[in-house]
Amino acid sequence: MIKLGVIGCGFSANTFHIPLIAASDSLTLSAISSSRRESVATQYPGVAIYDTAQDLIEQSGVELAIITAPNEAHYSLAKQCLERGIHVVLEKPMVTTRWQAEALLTLANERSLLLSVYHNRRWDGDFLTLKKLVGNDSLGEVRVFESHFDRFRPAVRQRWREQPGPGSGVWFDLGSHLVDQAIILFGLPTAVTARCLPLREGSETTDYFHVLLHYDNLECILHASAFAAAPSHRFRLEGTTGSYVKFGLDPQEEQLKSGMTPKELAYGVEHKADFGRVYSEFASELVETEIGCYQKYYEEIAAAIRLGGQNPVNPADAVNVIHILELAEESSRSGKTLWLNAPGV
Repeated sequence: MIKLGVIGCGFSANTFHIPLIAASDSLTLSAISSSRRESVATQYPGVAIYDTAQDLIEQSGVELAIITAPNEAHYSLAKQCLERGIHVVLEKPMVTTRWQAEALLTLANERSLLLSVYHNRRWDGDFLTLKKLVGNDSLGEVRVFESHFDRFRPAVRQRWREQPGPGSGVWFDLGSHLVDQAIILFGLPTAVTARCLPLREGSETTDYFHVLLHYDNLECILHASAFAAAPSHRFRLEGTTGSYVKFGLDPQEEQLKSGMTPKELAYGVEHKADFGRVYSEFASELVETEIGCYQKYYEEIAAAIRLGGQNPVNPADAVNVIHILELAEESSRSGKTLWLNAPGV
């Protein structure tokens, strides 16, 4: 069993990481760092609780650290772990700047340590379905791709993600998922045009984005709004022979929040009413959504550490995601389209 520690014990750790670790036969949670020592100790009896991340890194003896602290702390914490010979999984976004991402990648390679980023939405059932349709050329040559993560949250909430600072706001939070998925499907774009704005009253961070990734013969539209009270499509894929439209979000987050575990048969299974549909010129067909499987991420992490298997999220991919997140923010500030291969970009 691989002994691991979780740094930070908020929503992400309790919803997305610890339940998946508990379902693994290869990983064991042995340490948590949290400022809420008493409540965390009650919640996770038998796990060593440390008041600070530094104490966990220096004293726990873990082999793998899962970093779920606020984004601006990712770089320094990951660097400390790698320097002490500890494998690292970072909650997305990896870090807040490309130079930080490249520095961690270099350090991990020098120390022959695993460095991975929790881009779990690669294992969303609807994305797996979309990936299959693209791979099978089911819609011909893809010309337009829309990926939305719309919600109805018109009021600013008191959380660190909505406070000003490096890596805050919905573009770095949700946009990192959408960028990563687009790169998996189509590779790197040639240019980026973006609007990343604070539209809610009192908002000090980006809560709306509309980002265009430009490819040869393909346009990717990445969008998020906090004012979407009406149903909004999650994916829309348009090709030369047809289209695929999907509403609703992958069910795994809600299942994990409700206490369902990946070992239950219903886990990751979407209701038929939420299936997407493929449209051709004269007909349409319901497409069964693939079963979502966030647990595969940690299965592959364990195999990578113990058996030399493939890292489920190559950190070089995460570097590209950060690069595009930065370019989009600069595009929004300048009002210009920015090219990825331009000098100094």
